[in-house]
Parts: sequence; structure tokens; C-alpha cells
Amino acid sequence: MSEHFDFVGIGDTVVDAFIRLEIGHVEQHTEGAEYCIPFGMKVPFKEVTVIPGVGNSANGVVSAVRLGLKAALITFLGNDANGLECINRLKKEGVNMDFATQEDGKKTNYHYVLWHGNERTILIKHEAFKAVLPDIGNPSWVYLSSLGEHAKGLQDELAVYLKSHPDIKLAFQPGTFQIKLGKDALKDIYSQAEVFCCNKEEAAEILGSQTTDVKELLLKLSELGPKIVLLSDGPHGAYMKSGENYYQMPLYPDIAPPLERTGAGDAFCSTFVSYLAKGFTPEEAITRAPINSMSVVQKIGAQEGLLSEEKIEEYLKNAPENYKLVTL
Repeated sequence: MSEHFDFVGIGDTVVDAFIRLEIGHVEQHTEGAEYCIPFGMKVPFKEVTVIPGVGNSANGVVSAVRLGLKAALITFLGNDANGLECINRLKKEGVNMDFATQEDGKKTNYHYVLWHGNERTILIKHEAFKAVLPDIGNPSWVYLSSLGEHAKGLQDELAVYLKSHPDIKLAFQPGTFQIKLGKDALKDIYSQAEVFCCNKEEAAEILGSQTTDVKELLLKLSELGPKIVLLSDGPHGAYMKSGENYYQMPLYPDIAPPLERTGAGDAFCSTFVSYLAKGFTPEEAITRAPINSMSVVQKIGAQEGLLSEEKIEEYLKNAPENYKLVTL
């Protein structure tokens, strides 16, 4: 592989079908909210919006391209119409898809997003593809995110590859199945990560911890190996441990009420990593990442709202006085 990439994403790509529901009610519980609809009846819906070529890593590489980086995606798809549509859509975004493979006899991942108000629940199923690491050369950054249970071998391959290519920096934003695998099964990935990103609830699950103390969660995650740890915490914004320093970054104020929240975390993490790849410091990168998250929730799906660097800098220039990085 002679071509050099700034940013190579690795992860499953999916088609998201957003089903906008109007019937039902929300029940609040101490552990969260539940959306309740009755069994045994026909449930009307308002509309369906189908968006191909998405997923944590696909969203990440689109974010990187819009921020001016040269990006490619390693992903696994069915040899079907949905797979081809995903490839073509990402190519139109400027993502290099030479590392994408389509496997005969398999279906491209297709997820159903039950959307009510500005929140959603996603029904997921990851096909068991033959996941093999291609020759990626020596990219500046590898961005590893959601992969199905079938891909443990690929992640082991990646860990070995990174050890033999120490100039490559790894960003790790674990998906559902990677969290389920546990930190011990992926210890060589955690230990080599330059950046690790998840939300506060995922951090507690990864660590098997009951604590709600953010600094303790950041410290324990950093002890697994990552040099920079990012935790998102809903309305409280995001937290970062970089070196020995701890920070809090507030949300960027919504320019309008959020439409739906798919992809906000992907936008935050990939924007942060993209700015590091562009030569910014962690402190500079984290002031820009929430702006892309704010923009994404104004649109349906995880990619339409992703911004250019010019637009992010414009929002940053016009940020309110209290939009500042705080040292903890």
C-alpha cells in the first residue's frame, strides 16, 4: 500500500431505517426512560427515512473528510444492493473505499431506529463477516469503532500490526460488542490507544465499576493504556484526561431544539481525533468537538449535520462566554 491516509476507520457499516413513531408514551425510571407501545395492535408511524453507509466508523471517516483529511474505511458488507449503495454513498462523500469488501451469501447490516421525540432506540444485528485486516500501510491515525462479535481476530491482527508500526496512532471508540468482549479480551487495543472515547455509562460497564466519580473513571481507563481519555456525560458535556490533567468541556448551545440524537457521540470523538491529526493540541481539539455534535442532532441521521472546519471555526468564534474548557 503506497497511498498514505491521514485517517483510516475500521468498523461495521450499516443501513439505518429511521421509523418515526407518534403513538405510545414514555415512562421515566431511576435507571432511565422506557418507550411503551401496546402489543397486539397495528401501530401507525409518521414516516421512514432510510440512510445507507452509516455506523460509528463510517460516520467517523465522513467527519474526517469534511474536516479536510484524506480518509479510508475498512469495512465488511454483503454482496447485495444495500452493500453497493453503502459503498457508493461513502465514495460520494470522498471516502476511499478500496478496503471495503463485499462477501457472497451475507447480508449488509440493516438497523431499525425507533424514533420518538428527539430520542431513539436502535434494533441492531451484525452479520458474521470474514473480517481480515488488509495492508493499510502507515496511516497517521487508525480509528477503531463498532465491530460485531465475529471480528475479534481482526482486532488481534490490528494490535500486532500497531506494535510493528509505532508511528500509527490509534483512536478507540468501542461499540456494543467490543464493550461486551471486555477490557481483558481487548487489552492490547486499550494499551496501544492514543485516544479512548466513550460515554460515562459505558466507562462504568467496561471497568465493572459502580462509581459515578468522573475523575476516578478517567483515571481507571487511562490505567488500561490510553494516553488521552474522553468521557461524554449527556447534559454535563464531556470530560478529558490528558497526561496528568483533567478537564471538563460544556455542550455547545443548541441552535435549535435537537431533531434526533443519532451520531452525536461519533461526531464528538471523530472531530476530536481529526483535529489532533491536523496538528491541534488535545485542549484545542476538545473545544471544537462539541460543535459538530450540536450540529449533527439538528438533522436526521449521523452524517448530514457534520461540518467543515471553516464552519466549526465560525461557531467557535461566536461561542458564548461560558463555552470554555475548565480544569478540574
